[in-house]
Amino acid sequence: MKARISAEGDGFVINGQKFYSTGALFAHWVAVKALDDEGRQVMAFVRRGTPGLRIVDDWSGFGQRTTASGTVLLNNVPVDADLVVPTWRLGQAPGIQGAVSQLIQAAIDAGIARGALDDTIRFVRERARPWIDAKVERASDDLYVIADIGKLKIELHAAEALLRKAGQVLDQVSAAPITEHSAARASIAVAQAKVLTTEVSLQVSEKLFELAGSRATLAEFNLDRHWRNARVHTLHDPVRWKYHAVGAWHLNGTLPARHSWI
Repeated sequence: MKARISAEGDGFVINGQKFYSTGALFAHWVAVKALDDEGRQVMAFVRRGTPGLRIVDDWSGFGQRTTASGTVLLNNVPVDADLVVPTWRLGQAPGIQGAVSQLIQAAIDAGIARGALDDTIRFVRERARPWIDAKVERASDDLYVIADIGKLKIELHAAEALLRKAGQVLDQVSAAPITEHSAARASIAVAQAKVLTTEVSLQVSEKLFELAGSRATLAEFNLDRHWRNARVHTLHDPVRWKYHAVGAWHLNGTLPARHSWI
């Protein structure tokens, strides 16, 4: 984290920069994570147009193109004290803020997968050509294509079921005082869902072209957007660590880390 915040007068000033500032280009208020003088993380809310705040339109990712996840530069940016939230305190007690954040990311990936599969089915029905050895007139009658669509549907439904279950667990946990155990239960439920939504979004968006055929690669259809969006968004945090957290919880009762990525 390259942004620093220091007390000055009745308020604070921020210096530094941040990349992956998703949405800042369109925002009236920019949320800035920074470290205070004691090295603790805070969240400051800076009004667009504040002197010293510069939002750079430099996001060039091949996916998630309209998220404008580029750079924010801060040079002695003033911010009122009541617009600075000491987010470091969230780590001092059990909570579900990390699980909620992760649930949102998992839901986005599930949505990408569903959109990609809908487009796959539509393209196979309306535009794809059957392979010669299939001995059928329509690609939608190809036995292997049918089987693959069925497999993808099952995997998507499984991911969405875990996602829904994770949401229910969050509702249950938040309805009572949150303990270390209940917070961990929420994080693990969401982690399990995020593993499947990550995998199915990548799989469906890749399989789309195999099933739809070479015509699906034409730029006019823009079907590559599904894979590009899935590939970029699923890099938000590595699911290989989710496998470890889930295994450690179920095998040894190890509590997951307490941060925004679990």
